[in-house]
Amino acid sequence: MTDTLPETSSQTAAPTPAQSLPSRSSRVQAVQPVLEKLFELYPHLFGAKFLPLKLGVFQELLARHPEQFERDTLKAALGLHTRSTRYLQSVAAGRQRHDLDGVAVEDVAPEHVHFALLELYRRRQFRSKEDLRPKLRAQLIAAFEASGLSRQEYLSRVQTKDENANALLEEALAQYDQKRAKLEALLGAFESSGKTVAEFADMYGLDPHDVALLLAQKRKPSVAAA
Repeated sequence: MTDTLPETSSQTAAPTPAQSLPSRSSRVQAVQPVLEKLFELYPHLFGAKFLPLKLGVFQELLARHPEQFERDTLKAALGLHTRSTRYLQSVAAGRQRHDLDGVAVEDVAPEHVHFALLELYRRRQFRSKEDLRPKLRAQLIAAFEASGLSRQEYLSRVQTKDENANALLEEALAQYDQKRAKLEALLGAFESSGKTVAEFADMYGLDPHDVALLLAQKRKPSVAAA
């Protein structure tokens, strides 16, 4: 099973007429017994705290519980679960995917983290009069840094045909470039200042963690070469 992410919604043609679409409440009611059974069997995954599910968990559930679950209703229930805000929050946080026994087995792909952040932003912005883009940009920057990918690799995995989403990412990366350029410019000043990291950060109103991180990144190649 793969997570149901924002971009998949545009791939499904809307029924005609629109009135034929079941309401969310009716869909929830239809799969509620399945969701309750999942909670009963796997409270560590479907209980008070949601965890990202390993890919292929749909097939594993059918194999483990052929008498408990029917394919279509289980698929619908997992789709509803993985589109829930609580589940998307766990994906956006970059928590690892877990198997049915609650064991962390793999990282969430960077593109899934990215799409979860965008979907959560859309939901929150729809309900809020506050401009939530600054917070989103900070989250996108953190997700990019955590991915360990180059800019080109990251863009190849997260860019879609959604121009608005791509524009938000470009804004975040531009802010990242500005921040990094500022820190790199200050690095030369630090190296000639004779100050400690904490003293230097305090002088310029910087986060000591940012300064220390930049120093570690810049010094790593020379250490490896040595």
